Amino acid sequence: MKKTILILFTAMTVVWVACSDNNQSKSSASMSLEEQNNLQTQAQGLFKTLPTTAENVDNPISNEKVLLGRVLYFDTRLSKTGNNSCNSCHNLATYGVDNKATSTGDAGKNGDRNSPTVLNAALHIAQFWDGRAKDVEEQAGMPVLNPAEMALPDKKFCVERLAKIPGYQQAFKAAFPNDKQAITYDNMTKAIAAFERTLITPSKFDDYLKGNQEALNDEEKQGLKSFVNAGCTACHNGALLGGTQFMKFGLINDYHPLTGSKNTDMGKMALTKQESDKDVFKVPSLRNIAKTYPYFHDGSVNELPKAVRVMAKAQLNKDLTDAEVNSIVAFLESLTGDIPQEYKTAPKELASFN
Repeated sequence: MKKTILILFTAMTVVWVACSDNNQSKSSASMSLEEQNNLQTQAQGLFKTLPTTAENVDNPISNEKVLLGRVLYFDTRLSKTGNNSCNSCHNLATYGVDNKATSTGDAGKNGDRNSPTVLNAALHIAQFWDGRAKDVEEQAGMPVLNPAEMALPDKKFCVERLAKIPGYQQAFKAAFPNDKQAITYDNMTKAIAAFERTLITPSKFDDYLKGNQEALNDEEKQGLKSFVNAGCTACHNGALLGGTQFMKFGLINDYHPLTGSKNTDMGKMALTKQESDKDVFKVPSLRNIAKTYPYFHDGSVNELPKAVRVMAKAQLNKDLTDAEVNSIVAFLESLTGDIPQEYKTAPKELASFN
């Protein structure tokens, strides 16, 4: 009798588990074909595919300019003591970030804000968290002279250092053939920016936007639906899913208790001195977001699920369910693109620039 009861109990447990698994499977694929098509159409209206490059008519891209910019990007001689290059804080092997809360400068001290990814950055409305640089051309020259970052004393020092290097003499002339004086600080920033304008990373989400319904799996589609329904697209839209506007962080609820942050960063207010700009930061792009942790201007959150919960509560006053968070994270992971393998390490030409 006991044996019979045990067998019946075991059989019922197996059936219950099977039904549970089946229900979960149905839940992830609960959208009908019509609903999936409607979601794709809605997504095509909210988002855009990435271009192949981020063009700038004032700084045309050429192979010679991009190569020069790539060499400069990896050259530690752009820092005072040779400890840092652009790649130190924006490591292309780790999706354009160093995965630190704040980055270490040439003098060994850390900065005040998280270093955002350089990937797709040329498409942003402005550069830095507070937008103090209008484009990547202007941005490229700022860290080089910043005492807390690369710490070169002035532009003249930088130009004179580069001008002494035969490899750079030839490379600048090839990149800027019409300039009588090719090695200038302005041309240095243009070259770095030209290279950065090629750092565009489309993902399978772009294939989905182009009409391939199968580019995203059921869980990713459900995450996209949750992302849209939660209201995230008010800020995270367009080709970058962000990067095109400024917004107060903690729009509805103070972010400090949510992130555990102890910082007193005033955001754009530190730049503009206007009270209305307190806690206002550039909305980050969500491209490659699964790889570019830690999150927020202070790097206070390491885990993507937590970052999703923080944003929902701070900006939308919503408490997402575990299922919603997990599906949104799955969708965000579909935004991870590929970096050309050759870009992950210093170009071979750098070794000859001596």
